[in-house]
Amino acid sequence: MASASSPRAPASVISSRILRASLSGILLGAVCSPLLAQAQGQGQAPVQVASLSDRNIEEVRVTARRRSEAVQDVPIPISVVSGAQVQESGAFNVNRVKELIPTVQLYSSNPRNTGVNIRGLGTTFGLTNDGIEPGVGFYVDGVFYARPAATTLDFIDVEQIEVLRGPQGTLFGKNTTAGAIVITTGKPSFTPAGTFELSAGNYGYLQAKGSITGPLSDKVAARVSFSGTQRDGLVDNVATNDDVNDLNNIGVRGQLLYRPSQRTEVTATVDYTRQRPEGYAQVLAGVVPTQRAANRQFEFIINELGYEPPSRNPFDRQIDHDTPWRSNQDLGGASVNVDVELGRGTFTSTTAWRFWDWDPSNDRDFLGLSLSALSQAPSTHQQWTQELRYAGSVTPNLDAVVGVFAFRQRLKSDPYHQEEAGRDTWRFSLNPNDPLAATAGLLDGFGINTRSQLDTTSVALFGQLEWRIGERLRVLPGLRVNYDQKEVVYDRQVYGGLVTTDPALLALQRSVYSAQAFEADVDDTNVSGQLSVAYELSASANVYATYSTSFKSVGVNLGGLPTDASGAPILAAAQIEPEDVSHIEVGIKTTPTSNSQANLTLFNTTVKDYQAQVQSAQLGVRRGYLANAEEVRVRGAELDGNVRFGSSASLYGSVAYTDAEYARFQEAPVPLEETGGPAFKDISGGRLPGISKWAASAGGEVHGAGSLLGRNGEKYLAVEGSYRSDFSSSSSPSLYMNIDGYALLNARIGFRGDDGLSVALWVRNVLNKDYFEQLLPAGGGAGHYAAVLGDPRTYGITLRQSF
Repeated sequence: MASASSPRAPASVISSRILRASLSGILLGAVCSPLLAQAQGQGQAPVQVASLSDRNIEEVRVTARRRSEAVQDVPIPISVVSGAQVQESGAFNVNRVKELIPTVQLYSSNPRNTGVNIRGLGTTFGLTNDGIEPGVGFYVDGVFYARPAATTLDFIDVEQIEVLRGPQGTLFGKNTTAGAIVITTGKPSFTPAGTFELSAGNYGYLQAKGSITGPLSDKVAARVSFSGTQRDGLVDNVATNDDVNDLNNIGVRGQLLYRPSQRTEVTATVDYTRQRPEGYAQVLAGVVPTQRAANRQFEFIINELGYEPPSRNPFDRQIDHDTPWRSNQDLGGASVNVDVELGRGTFTSTTAWRFWDWDPSNDRDFLGLSLSALSQAPSTHQQWTQELRYAGSVTPNLDAVVGVFAFRQRLKSDPYHQEEAGRDTWRFSLNPNDPLAATAGLLDGFGINTRSQLDTTSVALFGQLEWRIGERLRVLPGLRVNYDQKEVVYDRQVYGGLVTTDPALLALQRSVYSAQAFEADVDDTNVSGQLSVAYELSASANVYATYSTSFKSVGVNLGGLPTDASGAPILAAAQIEPEDVSHIEVGIKTTPTSNSQANLTLFNTTVKDYQAQVQSAQLGVRRGYLANAEEVRVRGAELDGNVRFGSSASLYGSVAYTDAEYARFQEAPVPLEETGGPAFKDISGGRLPGISKWAASAGGEVHGAGSLLGRNGEKYLAVEGSYRSDFSSSSSPSLYMNIDGYALLNARIGFRGDDGLSVALWVRNVLNKDYFEQLLPAGGGAGHYAAVLGDPRTYGITLRQSF
C-alpha cells in the first residue's frame, strides 16, 4: 500500500502480498489437517454447503429477541441472510448486503464517512460528525460496534445476518432507533470441521478465506477464521499514472469455547482487521450554476487558471488529483461471553473492548488544482461495553427479556485533524474583485490543526415481556431507561500562510480558516417503550401491531461551531437536542403452503428534533456542524416472500415503498446551486436524501443432480437482481444533485459436490451498468461536485472445500 510520501508498491510487492495471503490458507489447512483426518477417521460425514432451495424450505431461526425462535413467529419485520447466501452471492460486507435487502441503505465516501440506514433513518447523509451516534445498531456476536466504519470491513466467517427494521430499544442496549443489524459468526465446535475458499477475478481480484474448528480437550473447543481480499484500483490517476480505489484487506478471528457443564458456556473471542487501500477517490461528476457572480463560477475560474479536468465523463474513471488518497484503518478487540442456564431461561454476560484507528488522506477539491492541499482527520477510538441480560420464562404464559447495558467510549484526534489551503484556494474562496485577494502567498500553506476529544458514558436498563393470553393472542410491552453523558474538548488553531499584521489580509485569511476552542459537558436521561400485540389468525398466518417510542441521545459538535457576526463561536450550538421517535407498525407473516412464505409490513415513523448535518460547499464556511430539523416523517410498505418449486427451483423477492420527507425544517442549508445566496432556506416538505421511493430485490436458483471430474453432487444456476428508483444526494433538495434509478443483475453457475468441494463461476453487474452511489459537493462553492462510483462488471471463479 502506498503511503502519502511513497510511490505505489510495484507489481512484485503486490504479487508477494497475494502469495502470502494464499499461503496463509494453505498453511492453516496443513496445521489443522490432523483434526480433519480425525473427523474422517471417525466416519463423520463431510460438511456440505446447502443449496438456495434448502435454505428457503428449512425453518429459519433468529435471535432478534435475544433467544432462538422461528422468524415467522417473531412480531418484528426481519430480513435474514444466511452465511451460505453471503458466501455464494459474494456479499462480503454491508454494502453488498443492501442489494439483497432493499430497506438497507449504505453510503460511504470513505470508512469514516459511512452511513448505514434502515428505511432511510439511522445516520445523517453526507459528511460524518462523530458527535452524532448512529441510529442503526451494529452487533457482532452480541457485541455493539459504535463506529459505522466497521460496516465497510469484510465479513469473517458469517453464519447469519439478521436485519431488524424499526426501533428495537427495548431489546438492545444501544442505538437502535431505526433498527439493528445482528451478525452471528461461526462458533467453536467439538466436532472437527473446516472450510477453505479461494476466489480470483478480473481487476486482479483475489480473495482467500478459511475457517477451522475442533476440540482442544473434552471441555474446550477452538475456532480460527481468516479473510484476505485484494483487487486493483478501478479509477486511473492520469497525473501519477496510478490506479486507485483498490482493495487491500485482511482479517482474522479466534475463539475459544469452554463448556464446564451442559448448562454453562464461556466463549472468548479476539479479532483484528486491517485495511490498506489507496482510496476512496471520488471523480468529477458535474458542474452546476450557482448564485455567485459570473467570475466566481467554476468554468470561469478554471479557464482563468488554464486548467481542464482529464475527463468530463465520470464513467471514464479518470482523475488527476494532486493529494494522495489514503484510507488506512485498523479495527479489532476482545470479548468474553458467558451463557448460564438458570431456571427456565438463560443469563448472559457480554464483556467487550474494541478499538478503531483511522489514518486518512483526501483530495477534497476532486481536481488537479491545489484548492484543498490537505484534508485528513486521523483518529483513535476505544470502547468498553458490558451487558447483563436474562431471557426466559417467568411463568408458563409469561416470557421476559431484561438487561442492563453500560458503554464507555473515547474518540480523539491522533494527533490532530488537518486541513490546508493551496495555491489556488484564493480563487475559489475569495472575491477576485478584492485587490488584496491575489496577494502572493496569502493562503499558500495556510491551514488548521484541530485537536478534539469525545468521552461518552451511557447506561441503559431495558426489558420486554411476552404475555400469552389464550392460545392465539400475545401482548408484548417493553420499556427502556437510558442515561447518556458526553464531554467534548475542541481546540482548532491556524498555521502557515502569509505572515502579516495587516488587518485586512488577516481578515481574508480568517474568512477561510479561523481558530476556535470550546468545551462542552452534557447529559440526558430518557424513558421510552413499546407495546406490541400479536395474534395467530391460523396455523399459517400471524398478524401484529406495534406502537413504540425511541430516541437518539443528545448530540455534540465535533466539527466546530457556527460563528456570530463578530466571528465568535455560538456556544449554544455545542449541543443539539436528542431525537424523539414515534413509530407505528402493522404486519402479517404468512406461510401459505409448506414451500412458500409471504410477509407484509406497513409503518409510519415520526422523528422530532431530527439530528441533521448542516453543510456548506464554501471553504470559508465550516463544512459541517449539527442542527435539529424540527420534524421528519417516514412511512411506507414492505413485501417479501419466497417459494420453492418442487425440488429443483426456488425464488425469493422483496419490494419496499418508502416516502420520507422533512415535515418541517425551516433553517436548512442551501443546495449547491444556491451557494452565494441566502445562507439558509425552508425545505419543509422536501424529501430526505439517500432514500428511493421504490426499491426491490429478487433472485432464484435452478439446480439438479450432476457430476464434475468424477465427483457426484449438484449443478446449479442462480440469478440475483436489485433495483432502486431515483433519490436525492443532497442534504437539502437540489435540482441537480439527484441520482437516477438503476438496476443491477448478478449471476453464477456452479457445482456443489457431495464431498464438500464446490466451484462457481460468477458475474456481478452483468450488464455493466454505470451508476452513482453518492454525489458530493466540492469545497469552494464554485458549483462542481463529485461522485462515488458503483463497481463496473466484475467476474471470476470461486473454489471452496469443506470438511
